[in-house]
Order: sequence, then structure tokens, then C-alpha cells
Amino acid sequence: MRRVLGLLLALPLLAHAAGEGAWQASSIGITLNHRGESMSSRPLASSQPVSGLMTLVAWRYALNGPTPAGLRVRLCSQIRCTELDGESGTTHAFNGIPAAEPL
Repeated sequence: MRRVLGLLLALPLLAHAAGEGAWQASSIGITLNHRGESMSSRPLASSQPVSGLMTLVAWRYALNGPTPAGLRVRLCSQIRCTELDGESGTTHAFNGIPAAEPL
């Protein structure tokens, strides 16, 4: 059975370091055409120089159709991944990773 799935990701990242603040990036994601397919979207990164360490990552994605059974969505840094448990939320899974690292 053929399924088409598109993801739209928006990720604000909060950096932990005296007033360093946050960055946000968004992109149109990927399209999956077949069950069992695994793909990665383009990395999201800050458009401004950032420093400090991540403490909280908030995400939101939207599907362009019903959620397929068994869909697994993961958010990854260069060294760590975490499975997302819904279309929006927050995670501390990237604590201690440099805020300048793309996701």
C-alpha cells in the first residue's frame, strides 16, 4: 500500500548560559512513499551564532494526512537521538550538547 507522508518541523532551541537565549528554525520536511521507508530531513541550525549548551528543545511537526500506524519520528543531534512521542512537545534529551549543533 502506498502512503504519502510529509513532515513540517519547527524547532525552537533554548541554550543554557547566562542570557544566551534561544534559536528557532523551520523547514518543510520529507515525503515518505512506502511503508518501512526511513529518511532524514535537512539539518536545522541557527542562522545566528549561538553559544552555551542546550537545556530544552521544543518541537512541532504537522502531517499532511492521517498518522500512519507505526510511524516513528526521531529528532537527532550529531551524537544523540530521541524518539518524539507526538506532534509537539519538549525534551531534555539534548542537555549538555552545544546549542550551536544542528538537529
